[in-house]
Amino acid sequence: MPQNNFPADTGSGSRSSRTYIVITAFLTLFALVGFAYYGLPFFFDFMTREYGWSRTVITSGNALGKLLVGPLFGFIAGWLIDKYGPRKLMMSGILMMGAALIGLSFSDSLGLFYLFYIFNALGYVFGGPLPCQVLISRWFDKDRGKAMGIAYLGIGAGGTVAPLIASALEKGYGWHNSLAALGVMVILIAFPMVFFIRGSANIEGSHVQKEPLVPVRDILRNRNFYLLGIGSMCAIGVVGGVNQHLKLYLRDLDFSQTQSAHVISLVLFSSLIGRVLMGWLADLFPRKNVMILIYLIVGFSIPLLLVPDFPGRIYIFAITFGIGLGGDYMIIPLMAGDLFGIRALGRTMGIILVADGVAESLFPMFLGAMHDARGNYTTAFIILIAVALTGALIVSFLPKTTNKTG
Repeated sequence: MPQNNFPADTGSGSRSSRTYIVITAFLTLFALVGFAYYGLPFFFDFMTREYGWSRTVITSGNALGKLLVGPLFGFIAGWLIDKYGPRKLMMSGILMMGAALIGLSFSDSLGLFYLFYIFNALGYVFGGPLPCQVLISRWFDKDRGKAMGIAYLGIGAGGTVAPLIASALEKGYGWHNSLAALGVMVILIAFPMVFFIRGSANIEGSHVQKEPLVPVRDILRNRNFYLLGIGSMCAIGVVGGVNQHLKLYLRDLDFSQTQSAHVISLVLFSSLIGRVLMGWLADLFPRKNVMILIYLIVGFSIPLLLVPDFPGRIYIFAITFGIGLGGDYMIIPLMAGDLFGIRALGRTMGIILVADGVAESLFPMFLGAMHDARGNYTTAFIILIAVALTGALIVSFLPKTTNKTG
């Protein structure tokens, strides 16, 4: 098995080793989430026009993939990561995600469309946030929130450039070739860095080894697990619904392809600020309070999509929503690590990510169905606001954590 070019470490590892790990997580999230997850919706309006599919159908691929893959593989992936480390799973996930985007570029039938969305979901589970969260948590004791925040900047950075690259490629080569090119770039960006790291089981720090291993049954009996899971489902469902439909919403407002790309890019650029800010706050204040703040920002940004138009309305929304989006995914593993320990983080997040994946996949379909039935997003957006605020209320019942582990 190829080994990395820096020495293995005990404890939290040397500075150079930890820097390599953060860069690896950054680039993996840059490609698999920034490019693949936030880049795909840019192509939805092309698919609706060329294939004649409704918005419900277009968003059903993500739902089908995650509903099939999540329950079957989410916990298994978490268990494998806890036992063997994330490296091999990340490599397989990267290859599957790249293949999914290439396959979706020529999927002109629903059968192929759903097949490659299943590969998309598998790539996300095996190579995306879950293994990156465990990788960061096992390498970092002090300043774990900051390290997670820096790594998660990859999502914002990838999401910022993905629509701009896709728009430029689409103008010159068509949307099919543009989407396929994103798939190739996913593999080229993420795979080499992951290939040259050691499995996390070999670098597990002493702070992790000394932790008692919490049995899964004890986690499932803990009410905090359900508060965290249901609260996170509310927020993830809301941001997933908005993200999957933002390009379609902008096209309803007669935004051009270039203008739409700029707005989507601004959302993800603003998420960079959110990730740094929320990661910093998570190391200073009780993470429950930071989580509530994030959910409130998300909930109170959506009304900007409902009020009468005024100059800069969409761009104010993009900045506000992007800041909330930036902290949303990052804060969940930090809370889970505080509540249940790092040694159980893979299994805990494996289950929670399954639940979050269900919400993230069903909410876009719900928005699509509401739009297809009513011809607008008004009622759907009002419901999203209520769900986001409900998530903040649920999280308020979690205990305050002391951030002893960083």
